[in-house]
Amino acid sequence: MALTLYHPEWGRHPIRGVLFDMDGLVLDSEVLYTRFWREAAAALGYTMTVEQSLGMRSLGKKLGQPYLESLFGPGIDYTQLRNKRIELMDAYVNAHGIAPKLGIYELLDYMQEKGIAAAITSSSPMESIEKHLSAVNLLHRFQKLCSGHNIPNGKPAPDIYLLGAAELGLKPEECLALEDSPTGILSAHRAGCLSVMVPDLDQPDEATTQLLYAKADSLTDVIGLLK
Repeated sequence: MALTLYHPEWGRHPIRGVLFDMDGLVLDSEVLYTRFWREAAAALGYTMTVEQSLGMRSLGKKLGQPYLESLFGPGIDYTQLRNKRIELMDAYVNAHGIAPKLGIYELLDYMQEKGIAAAITSSSPMESIEKHLSAVNLLHRFQKLCSGHNIPNGKPAPDIYLLGAAELGLKPEECLALEDSPTGILSAHRAGCLSVMVPDLDQPDEATTQLLYAKADSLTDVIGLLK
């Protein structure tokens, strides 16, 4: 386990809040999204690679449709593919659940002890946020829940992180933003938060690394940024 600080000079303000992405960060769900985007594509007659499915992370219809068209041509329908992915993934989750990520309870315990606020800033719909967090006894641990379905522009636009900070009554520069994807990191950086990557399925590339305040191997390591 390790913590790498890239831009300590960005941390000019005390950290008063932490904004959490959910999928792949709080919950070990990105591996499921990757699997079921591919299975949904196959069910509709398309062959999607793992790398292509990773590109779907955090993308709503506005950006997801052109991304899919760049891969498979204009005939593909984002909504149809998403609905199939939801059908397949929901069946799996209802049978097996989604595990929490390593260190999430320890990090939230430390934050509660120190009076540091917590908010979810996820691209998922609110219904999914509440359902999945409740299933692992985490719903009550976050003071605010922010869904990308309730803002004008999804990630990588800054809207969700601006909303998360505002909901906590904080300035973006007073918040750590924890993410596992390049799209999410770009969103957090554009909002003015201290963006921290906790890698899940892949490591940050050079462009993403330039936007990072820090990288943590696990959520437990994030505690070191709060001390």
